Amino acid sequence: MTRTALLFTGGTILMREGEAGALLPDERARDLVDELPVLGRLGPLSPRAVLRLDSGDMQPEHWVTIATAVHEALSEPDVSGVVVLHGTDTMAYTSSAVALMLGPVDRPVVFTGAQRPLAEARTDARANLVDACLLARMPLPEVGVAFASRFLRGVRATKRDAWALDAFDSPNLPALVDLGLSEHVASHVRPASPLGPLDARLDPRVLALRVFPGLEPSALRRSLAAGLRGLVLEGYGTGNLPHLSGSLIPVLDEARERGVPVVVVSQCLRGGVELGRYEGGLLAERAGAISGRDMTVEAAIAKTMIALGRYSSYDEQRAFLARDVVGEISPA
Repeated sequence: MTRTALLFTGGTILMREGEAGALLPDERARDLVDELPVLGRLGPLSPRAVLRLDSGDMQPEHWVTIATAVHEALSEPDVSGVVVLHGTDTMAYTSSAVALMLGPVDRPVVFTGAQRPLAEARTDARANLVDACLLARMPLPEVGVAFASRFLRGVRATKRDAWALDAFDSPNLPALVDLGLSEHVASHVRPASPLGPLDARLDPRVLALRVFPGLEPSALRRSLAAGLRGLVLEGYGTGNLPHLSGSLIPVLDEARERGVPVVVVSQCLRGGVELGRYEGGLLAERAGAISGRDMTVEAAIAKTMIALGRYSSYDEQRAFLARDVVGEISPA
């Protein structure tokens, strides 16, 4: 019988209330089948503690640790899929980074967590955990986020709500699976691909910045001079950038001269970047900016770090950033 690998990294789902009332990582080992007996009906679980972190403390080196643990689990032929318990605050960043590091997969990798701890009487943790373990045994060769009865592609997910139990959305791609009275699997689930070697190289020297009226270009120039290697800009609408007063175009010219790739994504949750639509975007494209199209900012940040880690040449980095790897960009 196949088993589900269950990786613990921390997060609210496994937290407890501290003396001051703040939620803290629970250092106690927890038998989830004892806590939630229905999990035993979904097949054997192989639990492993990988990290014990509030996800607000998650860093790129932790993405590598998680990706390595997931890859090791998927290398076992009797593993049907992997469930990763993770905090919600940075889950979209980690699911994006792990998906891009792994590349195409042949089985499901399901990130899940909760807005309220599992130990509480009123919690979303139980339903999310059961859904995640169910999804991990389905033919879904995707890295995704299971939350509030939906399975979202990991590189398309973003946390949209700090208070609601339905915390995540995939603004530019419908859910891969809707879990209602039955399981509705969407037609855009990616085909299975053999698991390849793990390439977990990345370079975290990336800055992500939301463009706003009054943004001082000299701040970006100082970052470039300080050794910045990659830049993600959240532009207006379809990727428009200021090109008159406070113009960012000279900064993009300097970034190109220094061999620093610049990816432009949209501040809007829905829609995407079309750099040729307005003059500011067109000038940015001519200065070397790369259209992130409809990528989330979380995916763009992770992808830029990975591009810098894997490729030494500016042209190779740009080519990687412009192409779709695991469904993070819609077809043109």
